[in-house]
Amino acid sequence: MKKKVFFPLQNKNLEKLKLGDEVEIYGIIYSARDSAHKKFFEDIRKKRELPFNLNNSLIYYMGPSPAPSGKIIGSCGPTTSSRMDEFTIPLLKLGLKATMGKGERSIEIVNACKQFKAVYFITYGGCGAYLNKFIKEFKLIAYPELGPEAVYMLKVEKFPAIVGIDIWGNDLYQYCKKV
Repeated sequence: MKKKVFFPLQNKNLEKLKLGDEVEIYGIIYSARDSAHKKFFEDIRKKRELPFNLNNSLIYYMGPSPAPSGKIIGSCGPTTSSRMDEFTIPLLKLGLKATMGKGERSIEIVNACKQFKAVYFITYGGCGAYLNKFIKEFKLIAYPELGPEAVYMLKVEKFPAIVGIDIWGNDLYQYCKKV
């Protein structure tokens, strides 16, 4: 049975999520890719307010494609998460509780998930056209000059993912290498 996870988190308790759990994500999440993360980092460095409240939030590493007729969003598959590793820890320090994308993360991110009690979700790469059916609302909220790499707010229902790193620092990719 898939576990349901709601964002923003109503409580900070992610302890019931274990490595490899299949989940359905509900609520408000944010998309951001490389360029947006560079702007976050610059804003943090210059002590400027970020465009949304990171506390108990989830950032999905995704850049949308244009919406076809009758759809809210076009293809919306994950991008490679490791490209955001250098920017992730400052966001976790500000209360970010989850990230989502595809691929392996660095040992620093695995350790940071443990330190900050955060999780990393993996969603299905190559299935962007399929994933758009779980997005019920889609809105540009920051850095419009970045086009598809801008920051978007997404309201999701039953968005499928797998726990790739849990709050104890268990890493699915390392686990699979051992098996």
